[in-house]
Amino acid sequence: MPSLALHQRRSVPSRLLDDPAPSDEALIDLLKVASRVPDHGALTPWRFLRIRRQQGADLGELLAERTLELEPETPAAALTKERGRFVQAPLVIAVIGCYQQPHRIPLVEQQLTVGCVCFNLLQAAQAAGFGAQWLTSWAAYDPSIRAALGIAENEAVVGFIHIGTPREQIGERPRPDPSARLTDWSA
Repeated sequence: MPSLALHQRRSVPSRLLDDPAPSDEALIDLLKVASRVPDHGALTPWRFLRIRRQQGADLGELLAERTLELEPETPAAALTKERGRFVQAPLVIAVIGCYQQPHRIPLVEQQLTVGCVCFNLLQAAQAAGFGAQWLTSWAAYDPSIRAALGIAENEAVVGFIHIGTPREQIGERPRPDPSARLTDWSA
């Protein structure tokens, strides 16, 4: 029977995350747990990029500037949203997929491994008493922002994991009924 903690896993919206963030020591422990994933070929196709709140403010300014480059008529409210995207939670960990291609391990398997790292980080944060949310947004895909983050051509931002202390309890949301999604195969 799965742990009760796994039954209670839920994302905490980044706007509801506050200080304290994990200490440096606690963060390393969370990243160790996050790294315990299926990894065909032991490629370790991921790395972590830490964005603290102050750096998040700097990144937000880059997002606002880039938004204006792409859409000069962007309303002020939308620019404010971009400036605040990485400062709501006290810590954001970008999980970067570092893919080896061509390789005997298919790309999809490498991508799934990195997705597992993101999910394990969410679970580890909650188990340690923190809240977390996995987000991407356009910033993960924009060439200028990718360059500013130091993302190489063979890499991808798989998730921005926002981590902090929840300001309030998060209610449950509707979940799928697994029995309705289960079929039996037969020859």
